Amino acid sequence: MTSSETNRDGTADPRRSAQPGRAGSPAWELLLPAASAPARTRGRSLQAALREAVRTGRLAPGTRLPSSRDLAADLGVSRGLITEAYEQLTAEGYLRSGRGAGTWVGGAVRAAPPRARDLAPRSPGARADFVPGTPDLSLFPRAAWAAAQRAVLAELPHQDLGYPDPRGLPQLRTALAELLARRRGVVADPERIVVVSGVAQASTLLGFALHARGLRTVGVEDPGSPQHDALYASAGVTTVPLPLDGEGIVVGPLRDSGVRAVVTTPSHQFPTGIAYSARRRTELLDWARSVDGLVLEDDYDGDFRYDRAPVGALQGLDPEHVAYTGSVSKSLAPGLRLGWLLVPQALADEVVERKRTMDLGHPTLDQALFARFVEHGDYDRQLRRCQRAYRERRDALVAALREHFPGAEVAGIAAGLHVIAALPHRYGPQQSFLARVAAAGVAVRPLTDYTHARAEHEGGGDVRLVLGYAHLSPARIRAGVRLMAQAAGV
Repeated sequence: MTSSETNRDGTADPRRSAQPGRAGSPAWELLLPAASAPARTRGRSLQAALREAVRTGRLAPGTRLPSSRDLAADLGVSRGLITEAYEQLTAEGYLRSGRGAGTWVGGAVRAAPPRARDLAPRSPGARADFVPGTPDLSLFPRAAWAAAQRAVLAELPHQDLGYPDPRGLPQLRTALAELLARRRGVVADPERIVVVSGVAQASTLLGFALHARGLRTVGVEDPGSPQHDALYASAGVTTVPLPLDGEGIVVGPLRDSGVRAVVTTPSHQFPTGIAYSARRRTELLDWARSVDGLVLEDDYDGDFRYDRAPVGALQGLDPEHVAYTGSVSKSLAPGLRLGWLLVPQALADEVVERKRTMDLGHPTLDQALFARFVEHGDYDRQLRRCQRAYRERRDALVAALREHFPGAEVAGIAAGLHVIAALPHRYGPQQSFLARVAAAGVAVRPLTDYTHARAEHEGGGDVRLVLGYAHLSPARIRAGVRLMAQAAGV
């Protein structure tokens, strides 16, 4: 740095050391757009631009600013505007000054991060990704959705843009009642349907309602969805893992546990893939009646059965002892955050009031849009489209496993968005297998990831995988299984 680029005290002078075209930004370059603002707003614009430059770190702490006279001349504005800006930002703590010492950027401001972080769960970016739980988002019906949105914006009465009924728009609740009764066999009273932000919010609402009634524990399937623990814990309710057999949750341990509420996925259990038998459904409802308890039915992918018509929802057998939840997360997109909850009459008022205090109701436009989507048959068409695509992909996965892993067994019914694959012993032990395929860029999840007693099973020799396929094309499924087999070769 030459002597012409420093002040007498040896510090850098930004007016000289950061000339246009050199590294760095001189103060007047940062302020030029504001200096061109209309005269009546120019002072405020200059203050805002200087404040933002300090806040974002473009003018670093300790930087000496030009004198008000020099900066005014450089910007072509009155000296009074610069003096006023310096005084205002000094009072706010952005700048500091001393008589005869000039004006400096203060050190009280901590620069803001350059951009917001994205904490959304993402695909691991593997060469082959079989992690379950994600539908094919490219199947989202953009054209039909956009058409429904235009129609709703043109037709929706102004008053419907006010605060909604916390249960949801009557139009949507009526449409959902017809849809769920027709497709899932539920007893669907529109007055007991609550529109929610997905099954996660439905679970939380039910957790609060149970807690208000003095319940502090809720049973969950083991293996089962790991999300339930945190969701019910947020409402002050602890989960109690309960074992499964080939027919569903085992009723003996359920009775012995002392819980009076249990979360189930009876139409297609996650992750084992079984459907509860008729006998086990009856036993489960008998238990609920005997303890005046509640079965919380998560029908997360009940529309997708490939070998026969889907088994009807458990709620249809006893709507006063079963709370039923579902969503569009697997049929449309999880980002819509749109679902439904059918509650027994005894819990309806408590759940609705909790929904009211939680968020004052689901967004009106989204509800009206989905109601029209259902009423005009677009949702049924979307379900049929997904059904065809996912059945083809499941068939491709099963065939690829049989080709590349001779002796592999696929468990569970032909339904949903994932399969359980049990590989022959020669591919074990499981930890070694997982390490090899991960090193090859294949993302998979073992069944032990979904068990509560996970540590007891991780060292075992059996390789049992939960393989998601809905988000993959048949070609990518075949290529991914081939890559996994190459990595796991014995």
